[in-house]
Amino acid sequence: METISKLTFRRFLLGQQGLWPGRRFKGLKGTAAAIRQMQALQLDPLNIAARSQEIALYGRVLDFELGHLYQSAYEQRNFFDYGGTLFLYPMEELPYWRAVMPRTARYSRMVEFRKNHPNAMDEVLAALRGNGPMSNRDFAGNGLSQWSYRGRKDSAVALFYLWLLGEVMITNRRGFDRIYDLRERVAPPEVDTVAPIAEAEDFFARKSIAMLNLMRAKRFRVGWQDGIEREVTPAEAQEKLSAMIGQGLVSQLKVEGSAEEWIVLTEDIPLLESLEAGRIPKAWKTVGPTTAEEVTFLAPLEMVSARGRAKTVFDFEYIWEVYKPVHQRRWGYYTLPILYGDDLVARLDPKLDRKTMTLHVLGFWLEEDAPRDEAFASALGRGVSTFANLVGAKKVDLGGIKPLKLRAEVKKGLALTR
Repeated sequence: METISKLTFRRFLLGQQGLWPGRRFKGLKGTAAAIRQMQALQLDPLNIAARSQEIALYGRVLDFELGHLYQSAYEQRNFFDYGGTLFLYPMEELPYWRAVMPRTARYSRMVEFRKNHPNAMDEVLAALRGNGPMSNRDFAGNGLSQWSYRGRKDSAVALFYLWLLGEVMITNRRGFDRIYDLRERVAPPEVDTVAPIAEAEDFFARKSIAMLNLMRAKRFRVGWQDGIEREVTPAEAQEKLSAMIGQGLVSQLKVEGSAEEWIVLTEDIPLLESLEAGRIPKAWKTVGPTTAEEVTFLAPLEMVSARGRAKTVFDFEYIWEVYKPVHQRRWGYYTLPILYGDDLVARLDPKLDRKTMTLHVLGFWLEEDAPRDEAFASALGRGVSTFANLVGAKKVDLGGIKPLKLRAEVKKGLALTR
């Protein structure tokens, strides 16, 4: 079993996610390519300066514009939204998802809802069939006897469950509000099919690894189980993983400093070999400045840093504090990690005042070992400029950046286009 360095581990994750050594996708077309490279894009409604998914794409796509995401997903039909933890997935994967979607009918809450509201789902389908695309707001609905996170009307919950079952899809959004329609009117005909269930389960076994790029072997069971919507025993998971290793689809390895066993898709081994040799893979050629020339702000739900992974990969403690009371926050409400080169070196708390279109840096925190030289200040200034231009800021308030010398250097590098 091969062992890779922690630096290779870090660079592999960043590179496979399209974040390092810099942006290698461009514009609308590059937006679709970036999401496919990521395997999936998590969506979130909070819009403090931009939404998490937009920040994720800004960090990967040169000349990314906020409208590119919806244009690619809903006008060009490149992607579809799905799951309780909401992600965008490539539309060509739909046949595999359709194979497992019916299993959600076993959810206890869906069973209970159908028992208490036996006609709601049929009524919603009939309304969509007759009226065309509709949002939850377009349904009168009936009140629910019990509180539901999914809405206050039976029609809202019915829409959600029909979506989980694959009977309806999100055809567009108004802001972040979902606009639903019948699946057959949303999905392109060539992908509106159902894969054989065994083929679908094989697909999700591979995708569970691909989404994380490098996965702890012990996590495989949970990842696969979540994808195929059924319980998987430890013995079944081990048998499946052993088979994939035996077929040469998956390889085992060790990571410097970790006693655990890790797994990776075998097709990615050449990338790891290049990185171990100190080379950047040719496929990762940038189309703009590198992250050493311009810092990137990572999205709150970024795969490489969210949910404790920043600590594992970068020795960087990152907690998204939007759900914490003010007095419990160490940093800020919407603090973003800052990627400089191949490391997380600082964090920044931005907020856009949409009345004055001023981007405020409310807080800024350097790691103890973070650089403080002119090169970093210039890279930070370029990064702030790109982010400010993304959100349409006319002014930038750098008041939260300290020390003052760094703030002055960053200010020199600001270049707003609006």
